[in-house]
This record gives sequence, structure tokens and C-alpha cells, in this order.
Amino acid sequence: MAANNELITKDSLFNGKLIIYQYKKGYRFSIDAVILANLTECSHKDLIMDLGTGCGIIPLILAYRKKGHRIIGVEIQEDLVEIAKKNVEENGFSNIVEIRHVDVRKVKDHFEAGTFDVVVSNPPYRPVKTGRLNPEAQKAAARHELAMTLKDLVSAAEYLLKNGGKFSVIYPAWRLDELIILAAQHELRLKKLTCIHSQTGSNAELVHVIMRKRAGREMIITPPLFVYEPGEKRYTPEMEKFYEP
Repeated sequence: MAANNELITKDSLFNGKLIIYQYKKGYRFSIDAVILANLTECSHKDLIMDLGTGCGIIPLILAYRKKGHRIIGVEIQEDLVEIAKKNVEENGFSNIVEIRHVDVRKVKDHFEAGTFDVVVSNPPYRPVKTGRLNPEAQKAAARHELAMTLKDLVSAAEYLLKNGGKFSVIYPAWRLDELIILAAQHELRLKKLTCIHSQTGSNAELVHVIMRKRAGREMIITPPLFVYEPGEKRYTPEMEKFYEP
């Protein structure tokens, strides 16, 4: 890798069984990615696309959990592409996971339409000109829609998915209406909704949705997911399962 090793940390998941190199001051994966990877529904036979893969954390977790026979992660930031490739190699997943330097807005130039079983994404949450823009470029692009808007994301998912294919995404609860409306305009119908709360008694901060391309009307609202035990910073049993080796 071209980056100075002093700028990189070596972290791990699942009791050290999954190694993740990350930039010390740049983009770093969060609990959102862990939740998304664990709630994504796919089989060992599926072809999966991760839009905006960052350090490759979601493909890494999916491969570790034996979800998907092939997983492609695309990322626009070249330095993140390099570190994601390193993570794939270090964990021995090169035969399953491929990282590519691709702009989500240009997936049509790189992939055939209707070829993926599952599309997954932990996208930027904030539109431009809302909230404080982080001065660090990697963090800014991860949090604000500088390189990928919600419309870009939904359009890419529609293009890539087979009919009946699944779109799995984690998103702020306050933007759920935008997500559902845009998805419906792109023939992606909501099939499963999970509200994610910090703890009991708190409002949902995030939602996880599973949509299907050109699917029927029926949908499921699952029991809520609580991250922490009431009044504590200790994970609930449901969250603990997401970190089990």
C-alpha cells in the first residue's frame, strides 16, 4: 500500500478472526456496518454487490459469515480501494471478494444490468448543506452525499438487481419516507422494515430495509432492534450475536 503505516490501525472483529486495517484519521467503519451485514438476507449462492464499500467491511463480514459465493465492493475513493484490497488479501477472501475502483454513479459502464441477486449499502446519510461537513475528505464523503446521493444509490441498485433481487440498506429513520418514495419510483418495493433504537424508550435512529425489485405488495415490520441495555453502554443479547465468532 502507498499509505504510511503510521496512518493505519489494525483492528479486528469476531475475537480476532477478522482483521481490518483502517485509516487512523479517515473513514472508519461503525456499528451500522455490522448491523447491516448481519441483517442482510442472502444465501451462499448469491452474487452480491456492495455500493460504497469503504474499507471493505461489509464484504468481509458477509464472506466470514459464508453469505454469497461472490461479493463485489465498489468504492470511488482510491485510497480506500487500496486498503479494502489489503483487507481482502489479509483475511484470505480473494477467491470470494473483489474490490473495484468504481463510481456508483457509473455502474452501468462496468457491470451488466440485472445480474446481481443482492445489492447492499451503508450510504452517506446527510444531503449536502445539512449538518457540519467534516474537514477530513474520507469522513466527509462517508457522511454527506458528495459522491453518491440517495437517488444515485437507488438508481444503481435498480440497474444491478435481477427481478426479485434484494436491496438491503441501513438509513436514518428521519429519511425513511424519501427512501421508500424513491425506491418505488425505481420499481423497488419495501418488503421488510426493522427499526433500530439505541435502547428501549428511545426513538428509532436508524432503519434497516430490505426491498425487492418488481415484487408484490406484502411487507413485514419486524420487532425493533435495541442496541444497548437500558441506561448502559452494554450491548443487548441481540447485538452481542452480531459480534459472535
